[in-house]
Amino acid sequence: MIASPSYSDKPKGRKVDLGLLFSYLVLIIFGWLNIYSAVYSEEHTFILDFSQRYGLQFIWVCGSLIVAFILLYIRNPKNLQPLSVLLYLAMLVLLLAVTFIGREVNGSRSWFFIGSFGLQPAEFSKITTALLLSYVMSQYGFSLFNRKDAIRSALVVLVPILLILMEKETGSALVYMGLILVFYMEGLAGWVILLGIGLIGIFVVTLALSPLTAIVIAFSICCVIQFFMNRNLVWLLTAVLTVVLMSYIPKLAQTQTFSFLQNLKSEVWALILTVPHIAFWIKDLLTGRVGRPGKYLLISLAAAIIMVFSVNIIFDKVLQPHQKARIENLLGITQDLQGIGYNVHQSKIAIGSGGLSGKGFLNGTQTKYNFVPEQSTDFIFCTVGEEWGLIGSLLLLFVYIFLILRIIHLASKNSDAFTRIYGYCVASIFLMHVFINMGMTMGILPVIGIPLPFLSYGGSSMMSFTILLFIFIRLDMERQNKDADF
Repeated sequence: MIASPSYSDKPKGRKVDLGLLFSYLVLIIFGWLNIYSAVYSEEHTFILDFSQRYGLQFIWVCGSLIVAFILLYIRNPKNLQPLSVLLYLAMLVLLLAVTFIGREVNGSRSWFFIGSFGLQPAEFSKITTALLLSYVMSQYGFSLFNRKDAIRSALVVLVPILLILMEKETGSALVYMGLILVFYMEGLAGWVILLGIGLIGIFVVTLALSPLTAIVIAFSICCVIQFFMNRNLVWLLTAVLTVVLMSYIPKLAQTQTFSFLQNLKSEVWALILTVPHIAFWIKDLLTGRVGRPGKYLLISLAAAIIMVFSVNIIFDKVLQPHQKARIENLLGITQDLQGIGYNVHQSKIAIGSGGLSGKGFLNGTQTKYNFVPEQSTDFIFCTVGEEWGLIGSLLLLFVYIFLILRIIHLASKNSDAFTRIYGYCVASIFLMHVFINMGMTMGILPVIGIPLPFLSYGGSSMMSFTILLFIFIRLDMERQNKDADF
């Protein structure tokens, strides 16, 4: 009798997810063509002219394909887990070193150069951070409800953010904030995400309108939510009275009777008016009349107030002059279409002029006459909008959405915690890059200078995005092999 083959005797075919592979190939080829169009000149028409950016991008594309192939055939991708600590520490050393010995480019000291070849450690640190975060959060017994585990995982993300901020590379640091979605997928309370979004809103309102308006809005929203939870009409009426008094502080300060109000800023008086209301709120918490949601609301209100009084510090001490100017231009505080707002203004003209179907490949007038600076790097999307139109832009966006959702879908199906969390990290990083880059080229977000994945010119970004994606594809192949066993 011939013994039936055991599971270990069965051949294991390595199946690459075709959806992710196809999306990757579409993006790198489409990106290469748009770089060719963005810097095209009649003196250099050959697409493989290596003296031009599109020729160099072809080298980066070929190099990335080789790296992708190597990653697909790593014998045991699980070795990445113990190596993640060493890789992370090595990258921290590079991030620290570039601050002191790197070359300054566009206001940030974040590049190493060997001859004409440049390397940006911040691009590759996303990979090592994603790997270590996945390793830490996949440990047996890990829980975000455990304070030590939560702090440890948060530090994995915060340390590279601080080092990148030291390089004055705010855009790259902002991408890391997208990893909050990973924490949410792994059990972080949704109110924390809403709080983060709310604090961004408070920052904008404080700058665009006034600190007093920001406090009034934050206090009003928290009080309305609290009312729907406890249905206390007297509590609501006192809140309404407080809001009315806060709103009239500037007018009252102009009268002779209340002229003493001019001694302090309006937002300080507004904060003083909230003290009795917050005191009763705390009393209700201590007596158990208000549940855990009430505590979260109180924390949110406190965070909002702190943000209001921190805006000037952040704006004046943390942000660079050009970053402040870009935010002011975006919010309409200043108008400088020939200076700091020139890039965005020309980008919007280019995108809008493309209409429904675009002007056609190599026919973009904004592109040909170099109206948009950095059009092959950070502003590559305006080339897409001008030459391929709304239809081409939406198709590109569809490919990105498919790529991100496919990663999330495959990650959620994986029983291995490391692979699942790493997949969420990859999806979050891609999401932030696409959202911020497209947003800034359309003038709905400030210009912070980050590349569009697989489309923008650059070896560091092309290679780092490829490694980031294909590590996940290789890890997912292990799941498919396990499924084939059963």
